[in-house]
Amino acid sequence: MSEAAALVYVVDDDPSVRRALTRLVRSAGHEVEAYGSAREFLEHACGERTPACVVLDVQLPDLSGLELQRELDARLPIVFLTGHGDIAMTVGAIKAGATDFLTKPVRDDDLLRAIDLALARSVEVSKSIHELEELRSRVGRLTVREREVMNLVVLGRLNKQVACELGTVEKTVKAHRARVMQKMEVSSLAELVRIADKVAVSNPAHHAHPANHLPEQLPADSSAAARKPASGRIRDQGPIPPTPAVS
Repeated sequence: MSEAAALVYVVDDDPSVRRALTRLVRSAGHEVEAYGSAREFLEHACGERTPACVVLDVQLPDLSGLELQRELDARLPIVFLTGHGDIAMTVGAIKAGATDFLTKPVRDDDLLRAIDLALARSVEVSKSIHELEELRSRVGRLTVREREVMNLVVLGRLNKQVACELGTVEKTVKAHRARVMQKMEVSSLAELVRIADKVAVSNPAHHAHPANHLPEQLPADSSAAARKPASGRIRDQGPIPPTPAVS
């Protein structure tokens, strides 16, 4: 089975620019959905496809491109296009997660190269999300006591220290620790520490204390929410007539 084509969202209020961008992106073998405003994009784009990215104009009639970037919250890689950008705007957009910030008129090769980089980032993000979902699933299989043991073990506590802190005996701690290793599908403490760090860092409540502390309850839908901007029906954009180059 062949892989699905990459999807590029084009958001620009100029119809001639949308048509030109759509022709260019389709010529590179990607699928395209074009929208004339940020609101239209948020209402109709599904955002479930991978790889996918957004080619986004800075100046839009409702929400600006920078405001839409904040709405998306890094859920889709963004390539910005602008007719009058400045250094401060460019730096702000890149710091907020944009993959590139290009000034019109832009060379076709430069834009397609930026789109390829954004699509590659989309694949990486998708893989990271799936990995995190799997790790959270493993943590979810732990009992409350097993999670307590894991929290202390990854902080470097010895079995006898864990037993003292939890008010139990070392033999019981060893049994809990063995079950933790089995359920987490790891064979070493180093692997367990890495998993604990990933799960804790991904949980906003523990950003201030990144000492591998696991959340008591993992948000069931957080990873799904991170993948999709706004649900809705995707409209067929129809055939695109020939147009001049992007300017």
